[in-house]
Amino acid sequence: QVQLVETGGGLVQAGASLKLSCAASGRTFSRYGMGWFRQAPGKEREFVAAVSWSGGGTYYADFVKGRFTIYRDNVKNTVYLQMDSLKREDTAAYFCAATNQVVSTSLKTYTYWGQGTQVTVSS
Repeated sequence: QVQLVETGGGLVQAGASLKLSCAASGRTFSRYGMGWFRQAPGKEREFVAAVSWSGGGTYYADFVKGRFTIYRDNVKNTVYLQMDSLKREDTAAYFCAATNQVVSTSLKTYTYWGQGTQVTVSS
């Protein structure tokens, strides 16, 4: 069982940066692939970024490549999402999630989810 708690969301202007954090409980954090997803009002939840067990493998949705960075600290049991050059269309609730796979970009493979943190980008 893994419990996930996201923090770091907020209201920022376009072009600004935010760093989201996701703290995980449990001793086996390093055995879970971790991902970030987002969901805007009226839209389906979508993949944003994923990181492998060790942190050595990362994957990004095309719409965030070059702007967002996912990384993890297996000592602190935390995964991060550094978001730079934010755009208005990045406005959404952001969720972190854990999968038993080494790494995955598929929402369906993720078993554990946080409660989400809201990111709002104003123009």
